[in-house]
Amino acid sequence: MPTLILNGRHVDVDIRYELEQFEWTRPTWTEDRLLAASPFRYDRTPSFYVYLEDTASAKAGYWGDSGAYDAEFARGGFVKLLAFLRAETEDETVEYLLETYAPTDKDGRLTLRLPKLKAVSKPEPLPESILADVQTGPNDYLTGRGIAAEVQREAGVGLVGNAVAIPWRLPNGRLANVKYRSTRGKAFWYVKGGWPIRDLVYGMDLVYGQRIRRAVICEAEIDAMAWRSVGIPAIGTGGSAFNLKKADIITQSPIEYLTVVTDNDKAGDKLRAAIERYLNGKVRLAHGYITEVKDANELLVKRGAEALRNVYDRAEGVRTVLRVGSGISELQVGRRF
Repeated sequence: MPTLILNGRHVDVDIRYELEQFEWTRPTWTEDRLLAASPFRYDRTPSFYVYLEDTASAKAGYWGDSGAYDAEFARGGFVKLLAFLRAETEDETVEYLLETYAPTDKDGRLTLRLPKLKAVSKPEPLPESILADVQTGPNDYLTGRGIAAEVQREAGVGLVGNAVAIPWRLPNGRLANVKYRSTRGKAFWYVKGGWPIRDLVYGMDLVYGQRIRRAVICEAEIDAMAWRSVGIPAIGTGGSAFNLKKADIITQSPIEYLTVVTDNDKAGDKLRAAIERYLNGKVRLAHGYITEVKDANELLVKRGAEALRNVYDRAEGVRTVLRVGSGISELQVGRRF
């Protein structure tokens, strides 16, 4: 496997396997590279490449986009690309790669070689001054994607240059991170020093503030805003990863009923399974499915509010697994809550 330098350590990483976990448009896989439409733009031509192995001209993991809108997303290394695909910060991606590829088996126990131990400090909320340059209020980009003006105001979104700023807040309303999404493509990035996305669920400040008991759980923030625009409360995972921390945030909240509607791709399928695994028996679950397009926002734009609401109305209840002592029993949940 190719070797990457992560936090000063040389780590063998299966780059091809990691890239195969995501949907690509018009991909061509060769021995040493992937050619495909750019993941950073609305692109249908194979104008993007990433090296799978070291070559005479480039290191494994390096990528380029010949049609990039700006230099920031014209080329880069594997961590930056994988962080985008996983919808997380680059620091989180490095941690994921180290946990996946760097552990060693010693005396039957899994350990991780670290060059230097550092005290782990709890992240702190960000100052609201970070949003000082954001032009808040409804903007043409989100309005054009079907996001209602009142939903934009409620979410505190706004424009900064050619990007939409989307605040992520803690359940108590404090600012945890800010996601910036380009208005000219699919590229996005997070504020430096922000709270890790793995420790957050988008929209939990509204859940607490409005004592929301029933909601949809989806992936992207704009998908959550699409659901809210048709009158259905929604929260977002921020990407296709789900973990115990996110599950705890939800189970400790006012939410009692959750309808799972993930993206219509294999990453969405994995997320759906993870949500059910972590939350079954803790909150009541139903599954709704988007089948004709990729996600909730695309369905809203192409088919309208009624089509999106129908996904929610037709959701099927999940068989609830109740764990009592060492035994397991099942309770069949009806079609709707």
